[in-house]
Amino acid sequence: MKHTQTLLLIEAVAKAGSIRKAAEDMHITSSALNRRIQGFEEEFGAPIFERLPRGVRLNPAGELLIQHIRSQVADLERVRSQVADLSGLRRGHVRIACSQALQPYFMPAQIAAYRAEHPGVSFSVHVRDRDEAEEDLRAFKSDLALVFEPAHLGDFDVLLSVEQSVYAVMARDHPLAGKQKLRLRDCLGYPHVVPPQRIGIRYLLDLAVARMSQKMEPIAEADSFEFMRHYVQHERAIGFQFPIGLNLENDDRLVFRALAKTDVAHGNLTLMQMKGRSLSVASARFANQLASTLNSLSNQQDLSDPRT
Repeated sequence: MKHTQTLLLIEAVAKAGSIRKAAEDMHITSSALNRRIQGFEEEFGAPIFERLPRGVRLNPAGELLIQHIRSQVADLERVRSQVADLSGLRRGHVRIACSQALQPYFMPAQIAAYRAEHPGVSFSVHVRDRDEAEEDLRAFKSDLALVFEPAHLGDFDVLLSVEQSVYAVMARDHPLAGKQKLRLRDCLGYPHVVPPQRIGIRYLLDLAVARMSQKMEPIAEADSFEFMRHYVQHERAIGFQFPIGLNLENDDRLVFRALAKTDVAHGNLTLMQMKGRSLSVASARFANQLASTLNSLSNQQDLSDPRT
């Protein structure tokens, strides 16, 4: 465990970019921390930091080491979780990266349901777009990712993937609110707000527009779906979102209309982990719960149906 503490100190220095700043964060003196690092480098057989005028940064050997450190810390957490589970304590910590569409309704409900049975488990929830979520998994900053349209599936183990249709979101007094079936071209004829290109739903919209003569000319781009839901209440504009991020039954301020798959491809909501990684008991159980819930929703009802 003493060796593990040294590895954690090295990671803290790498994150801070400064021995002095990391020492303050870890509540030790700069000289003591510097001696620990120098001692490790001597034992390791190679320097791991470049000393700069205003701090330090990992050299190539250090970059390799930091990946090892994160892997070891993740494995230690997994073993601790297994030991706690054997003793009946069922403790642990789950780190999940997920698309912001999961934040308002789905993820809070899932975590609360899990903690009702396992109150000793805590969570870190990181709002990430698809590229950032993948980087979190690679860097062992998250155990699981639940995101739309991941880009590099070959690097990960996919636990489940379900489809979600793209919805148009508008105020109740919008001219299109009375239409039960909308086409994308109808929506683009009015002011529209869209997320930036790194967001999965924008990727699907761009693919759809590429097949049309009509162009997408948004009046605003925003990386917040909450902003877009509020903005369409102030102007006769249209936003776009996946239904899992909407309160379809109980939001009386807005109207939601599913766009046909022939217009805009459905988005793939994918639950995944780093390929070959063994999850802690807590993370594995939470992954099973998420997969079961999403699979049940997909089997019981079409998530693109505005009546669900």
